[in-house]
Amino acid sequence: MDVFGVLTLIGGLALFLYGMNTMGAGLEKMSGGRLERILEKLTSNPIRAVLLGAGVTAVIQSSSATTVMVVGFVNSGIMKLSQAVGIIMGANVGTTITAWLLSLTGIESGSFFIKMLKPSSFAPILALIGIIFLMSGKSDRKKDIGQILLGFTILMFGMDTMSGAVKPLADVPEFTNLLTMFKNPLIGVIAGALLTAVIQSSSASVGILQALSVTGAFTFGSAIPIIMGQNIGTCVTAMISSIGTNKSARRTAFVHLYFNLIGTILFMTLFFAGNAVFSFQFADETIGAPGIALVHTIFNLFTTFILLPFTKGLEKLAYLTLPKTEDEKNASIDVFTILDERFLSTPAFAIEQCRSLVAQMAEMTRDSFLVAMSVLTEFSEEKIADVIAKENRIDVYEDKISAYLTRLSSENLSYHDSLQVSALQHCLTDFERISDHAINVVENAQQMNKEKAGFSKKGREEMTTFGSAVQEILERTTTAFIQNDEMLARTVEPLEEVIDELNKNVKKHHVKRLRKGKCTIELGLVLSDLAMNYERVADHCSNIAVYMMQLKDTHLAEHSFTEQMDEAESAEFMRLFAEFEQKYSI
Repeated sequence: MDVFGVLTLIGGLALFLYGMNTMGAGLEKMSGGRLERILEKLTSNPIRAVLLGAGVTAVIQSSSATTVMVVGFVNSGIMKLSQAVGIIMGANVGTTITAWLLSLTGIESGSFFIKMLKPSSFAPILALIGIIFLMSGKSDRKKDIGQILLGFTILMFGMDTMSGAVKPLADVPEFTNLLTMFKNPLIGVIAGALLTAVIQSSSASVGILQALSVTGAFTFGSAIPIIMGQNIGTCVTAMISSIGTNKSARRTAFVHLYFNLIGTILFMTLFFAGNAVFSFQFADETIGAPGIALVHTIFNLFTTFILLPFTKGLEKLAYLTLPKTEDEKNASIDVFTILDERFLSTPAFAIEQCRSLVAQMAEMTRDSFLVAMSVLTEFSEEKIADVIAKENRIDVYEDKISAYLTRLSSENLSYHDSLQVSALQHCLTDFERISDHAINVVENAQQMNKEKAGFSKKGREEMTTFGSAVQEILERTTTAFIQNDEMLARTVEPLEEVIDELNKNVKKHHVKRLRKGKCTIELGLVLSDLAMNYERVADHCSNIAVYMMQLKDTHLAEHSFTEQMDEAESAEFMRLFAEFEQKYSI
């Protein structure tokens, strides 16, 4: 092999690794966070967890990505260690799909249909479809499909290039002599582990081994330890990912390591002991790409089958490695741990995590404002303290979520994901502003209590009606956001228009009472301030509702909702407006 052959080999390896990365990224984008949500919710049964882990890994083509995801789930408290064990086992099974796909490169036949199964035959067609989708596709889905097809094509061409570059090595004695050292099982395991640890992917390292197998220099006996080592080496990614996490997440990484270590020891013990007793004939036979895929699959199925009944044992082994401390036992759960850095690589799922926290914040904001309103009629220092405590907590929510969304916005987001991040940032701000208005209402109540003053009977009735309308718009907005109910969000704007009219009428009626001497100027200032806070809360509710509707209709402008409604929508708007106007007339 000359220098040009080496350069071809390096180029093939680069294409192979880039193609695998591109295809995996496209598959993750296309899943839109759905796979992560499935993993999060459906892992109570060990067998189901194994099947889910295998399925998700087969789809995203990376056991490392699945395991890192699980480390993030455990670190954030979404998943328990006992649930993670089954997924890790399944991930090892799911990653074998890649090896079988790569083994197609070795198909040789005179039949046209068999030839078409060879990647070098069908990959150009996939590349053509992929580039058309990527360049002309208007939707994110089509572009993701294009990325997946192009990634697969580059992966296969890289595999072919590597195989072609190393074929001449079959006639080089020095290369054959170099590989004889792998006949030592320990060296084979170490070599496989180091290769996988460096490139951070067992699928890629198995692919490289399959490419080298075309030289005919590997036997089943020498390849098996290397494949075992590759499974151990893939644990490095999870171990690195667990750095800086809590102990539960680090235990998850150790479970992954112990699973592969124990599996390797058992498999190699059985294989070499059996070979010593029965002298397996296939051990000295040359192994090809399909044989490597077969061994890889058998090992992972064997390990999963043997260790599945001992998931509790693996869990206990992880706890023996990292014992539970008293501080850990007594530690309270931090809700913000779900904003894990590992989820940034899957934006759709990270957005869901942010949304769940904003939903918590929305409930807290609604409760805070309703408590503040109740202080107006039933003064209580305890309630005031509760409102202030909630406001401080809401500020923390805003700081944490806003910082995470800012980091998320710098990721490679799809158009829809980018819209969602922007809408969440706006909603976050509006909910925080509502909690600020709750503090203002409390201050109005404190002033009235200090001066032992109260509104006139008519003023009280009007403010009660005004307050009821504000309470309803707040309830509708919060429920619409939490349940992601666009139809309910559409009912917010008509009520906001009614509240605008209420605000004007309350102030106008107050001026009349002031002229007649039925109300004081000081109380008038309090009423005016209170009405302004009510009206601002309604405005923020309107903003939140419009942001929700914008996710369905990207052409909807924030401040011209009523102008853009069609005839049917206008009729429904007017019907709701009339209904709310009658309900809250003063």
